[in-house]
Amino acid sequence: MSALPAKPGLRHSVSEWTSNNRQLSAKAQHERNVSNVIRQEGRSLRNETNCKTSWDEIDTSRRLSDRAWDVARCKEALETCALKVDQEMEALTLSKEQTEQALAATAVPLEVSKECLMLRDGRRGHELVADPVEEELKKEVELIERVQQDLQQHVDKAFEHLCVLQEARHHLTADVQNKTEALEIDLSCLSLTITSPQISLKTNPTRVPSCSSTPKEWIQNSQHNIVCAEEAMQVSQQIREDTSLSRAQLQNELDTQCRATEFALRKRSHHEEQARSELEWQIRHTEGEMSEMEDDVHGLDADMRAKTASLKLAHTRLENRTSRPGVDLCRDEVQHGLVDEVHQLEATIAALKQKLSEAQHSLQRMKLHHSRMLQDLSRKQEALSLEHRSMNTRGHLTTTSSVNKSLVPLAPLTNSGGKSSLQLLAE
Repeated sequence: MSALPAKPGLRHSVSEWTSNNRQLSAKAQHERNVSNVIRQEGRSLRNETNCKTSWDEIDTSRRLSDRAWDVARCKEALETCALKVDQEMEALTLSKEQTEQALAATAVPLEVSKECLMLRDGRRGHELVADPVEEELKKEVELIERVQQDLQQHVDKAFEHLCVLQEARHHLTADVQNKTEALEIDLSCLSLTITSPQISLKTNPTRVPSCSSTPKEWIQNSQHNIVCAEEAMQVSQQIREDTSLSRAQLQNELDTQCRATEFALRKRSHHEEQARSELEWQIRHTEGEMSEMEDDVHGLDADMRAKTASLKLAHTRLENRTSRPGVDLCRDEVQHGLVDEVHQLEATIAALKQKLSEAQHSLQRMKLHHSRMLQDLSRKQEALSLEHRSMNTRGHLTTTSSVNKSLVPLAPLTNSGGKSSLQLLAE
């Protein structure tokens, strides 16, 4: 039998084989142990991360919910403040319109007062006097012009503060709009889940926006807007109270001055009527006296002509008796009587002529004064007519005032303490 050929290759010994088997077993055991540790750590990590992720999601949702509640509460406060600002703007606008109506209502009294002054400038002669009526009318014109300036200042002040309120309201509404958008975003984020189709990975989501603010700055901004609006509303309330009080005081001054002017006008008209009546009485009696004086002048003239005829008779008798002849040209009692008669008649005629001259001069003076009184009566009647026209012109003030009061009911405004302007006036 032939021997088998030997195969080429390295032959390991039994011990090497046994050692290799042990190494393989030990390596397998080690890898299984490592794998077991890794599996346990992986399970633990999965549990921890699952819990952490769930907790973080819940905590984030809670924070989103709290933040949404904070934003909603701040938004509600801003909306409430904006509503109050709107109400205050309406009240201030109403006060401004009432002041403008009061300002417009002063145009007619001013025109009437100036027209009365112009009418009374038409008086002539001694009737053109600087009387209390003119003084009161000038005071009334100055008062109305001052009232117009004061009311215009209140209107301008109200308009300027309306712009301030409008700006404060703009800040509030802008803040409300921002809060509304932020609330919608936070509620949208709160509604998202891991199964929502809108979720995706973003590029650098943890970046901090350059214009972002801190929670303190956020709440301070809203508080600042509210505080500014409340301060503006307080100023507006004070402006309305001051305007209402000033409007009432100015109206009282106008009413007082109007009554004083009308009283002075009525008093002046009464005095002028008395003066006219007195002058008419004087004219009537002067005319009677003139008539009697004219009769007396005619009587004096007739008596003087009669006495002149008697004097002619006495002169003729004396002249005729001078032609007696011889001793018969005697200065007898007849001669003495005729001489006395001539002297008496000449004295009488001289006295009558003097009295006639005085009577004629007196009559002429009465006629001249009568003419002056007639002219003065004409001026007084014209002046009285102008006074009546002034009173009729001022009658429009009562009608205009009643119409304005019916068209513009002034509601009492209350201040921050709850007191009305009428109560403030009473105090």
